[in-house]
Amino acid sequence: MITQGDDYPIHQTPEPVQQVFTSDRNFYDRFFFNGYWRDGEPYFAAAMGIYPNIGIIDAAFSVIVGGVQHCVHASRPLGVERLDTRVGPIAIEIARPMRSLRLRVDHAEVKADLVFEARAMPIEEPRFTRRANGRLLLDLTRFTQHGGYSGTLTVAGKTYEAAPARVWGSRDRSWGVRPIGPRDPAGVPDLTLPQFFWLWSPCNFEDLCTHFDVNENADGSRWHQFGALAQPDPASTPELARGVDWSVEYISGTRHAKRAQISIAGADGRTCLVELETLYNFYMQGIGYGHPKWGHGLYVGPDAADYESFRLADVKENEPLYQHIQAVCRARTDSREGMGILEMLIIGPHRRSGFKEMLDMHP
Repeated sequence: MITQGDDYPIHQTPEPVQQVFTSDRNFYDRFFFNGYWRDGEPYFAAAMGIYPNIGIIDAAFSVIVGGVQHCVHASRPLGVERLDTRVGPIAIEIARPMRSLRLRVDHAEVKADLVFEARAMPIEEPRFTRRANGRLLLDLTRFTQHGGYSGTLTVAGKTYEAAPARVWGSRDRSWGVRPIGPRDPAGVPDLTLPQFFWLWSPCNFEDLCTHFDVNENADGSRWHQFGALAQPDPASTPELARGVDWSVEYISGTRHAKRAQISIAGADGRTCLVELETLYNFYMQGIGYGHPKWGHGLYVGPDAADYESFRLADVKENEPLYQHIQAVCRARTDSREGMGILEMLIIGPHRRSGFKEMLDMHP
């Protein structure tokens, strides 16, 4: 079917834009944003996912302030127009591609009108490809971009003003194949112990933007790794790392970091060491990751939206729902002080971290 997208010179196959290149039900196309006031809070994150082969678009916006995480979820049938990036009270507008995007939330409990302004050029990460027992699980491209925000955020009856010098963050865009919606029951059951180790850390400083991510197998071997250093100038090409490494001091009784160190080896041979100190954790189920009702790609209704909240002090860190986090961090490198996040999802064994079972916790 011909749609508005077909008026743009962006076709990659003989099909209309509405039809993606694969019939895999797990194809997705996603926006992600996060932002943090430099004095520590609020912290917010947003996600919007489009799933053409199952006909759903969903979105979520979640913010932490005063020790409470507030979450707005929304979902609707996709329809034919993939350029309609509005889901209930949540909308994303691309004002200037790769430079400026507007994020709006109009809900009784949370309101936002925030404009992301690029601080650096988008950084393309190496393609993620992962198979299990011969079956394709992940095959996607993603870029990450550092930025600042202007606008307003209202939550818990208080309005916070944002300006790019005061509110930093990052965004990413990813698309391809990854598990979404209910698990596909077809085929031979996989009885092996699930294993996934993931660290992802974009950080902002006054005169530097750093980026790091890594996926490791249980034995510590890596199937994905990446790092980059970028100037806070959207016209400056980022410097890709020759190598990366990490160390994490885990909080007892969790799989989450108290502090961490990220090592990014630059092209000139010098190594940038980023020290991260966790202020608090943002729980990714607040924007749909693993949520039992509002999980990505789940059908919720014809045009559904809801709000929920929970106290960070009430979170049980050993429960599966709370394993996927973004730790909001103070960041330091050389004499610089900034802020960033350390996203963590660690399931199953990981020798270097001392984990041996599905969800055993650090002593």
